[in-house]
Amino acid sequence: MKITLAKTAGFCFGVERAVNTVYKQVDKDSGCQIYTYGPIIHNQEVIKDMENKGIIVLTDEEDLKQIENGIVIIRSHGVSKQIYELLAKKGIECVDATCPYVKKIHRIVAEQKEAGRKIIIIGNAAHPEVEGIIGWADGEASVISSPEEAGSICFPENEKVCIVAQTTFNYNKFEELVEILREKRYDIIVLNTICSATKARQTEAKRIAEESDAMIVIGDKHSSNTQKLFEICKNACKNTYYIQTLEDLELNQLGSVTTVGITAGASTPKNIIEEVQNNVRINF
Repeated sequence: MKITLAKTAGFCFGVERAVNTVYKQVDKDSGCQIYTYGPIIHNQEVIKDMENKGIIVLTDEEDLKQIENGIVIIRSHGVSKQIYELLAKKGIECVDATCPYVKKIHRIVAEQKEAGRKIIIIGNAAHPEVEGIIGWADGEASVISSPEEAGSICFPENEKVCIVAQTTFNYNKFEELVEILREKRYDIIVLNTICSATKARQTEAKRIAEESDAMIVIGDKHSSNTQKLFEICKNACKNTYYIQTLEDLELNQLGSVTTVGITAGASTPKNIIEEVQNNVRINF
């Protein structure tokens, strides 16, 4: 069996930076309670390891209101302006592990909102990254993820509009939705804020899937970028399997194939990827 592992599989820059920030903080302040606001990344294996080291995950603003001291690390997905203000008001030390690419979107949205433009975010409205971005538009943003939602946007003709994207959104879908919005004759500024690493990961995954009899996509079930990788690979290779760890992989499914491709989401640790790759190689 030929096994092809994507070069772009695994931790991206922003995720690695965020995870390293947490572990460095644990080493630096072992006597202080450390919290993360939301899971630092979308990977349960990583979160379990952090919890074993005494880190507590704050799930929402109400949890944050209950604590009086300690150190709060902002997750890689970022948060709204309101969370920073609450931390400052409570006098709690904040360590910001927001991905720099997400931070850039926060600045863009705040500036464009201040300039009087309507904000449209192309992404998943329920994703924490998007929820945080909305907060930098003072809660006044339209979120779309489908042609139907793009078509339903209704502003006056020549309305000033700024379009941004969730960093992990499907690049081709982003282009499709932007074209629909352009037809509405608004005064549009389009800022493609999809992370370059995301686009490269999606492009490579599609190519490998097209060349493989079976494709394995590794990542947490809550990982937006992994879900999109699976969607892309499934369209290119019908025998595509979405797993979180090796335990989820049924090796008998690969019994009759000769080429297998492997990729992984931006929040998937290297050790999990290697374990899957080595196990497939040994068994076939």
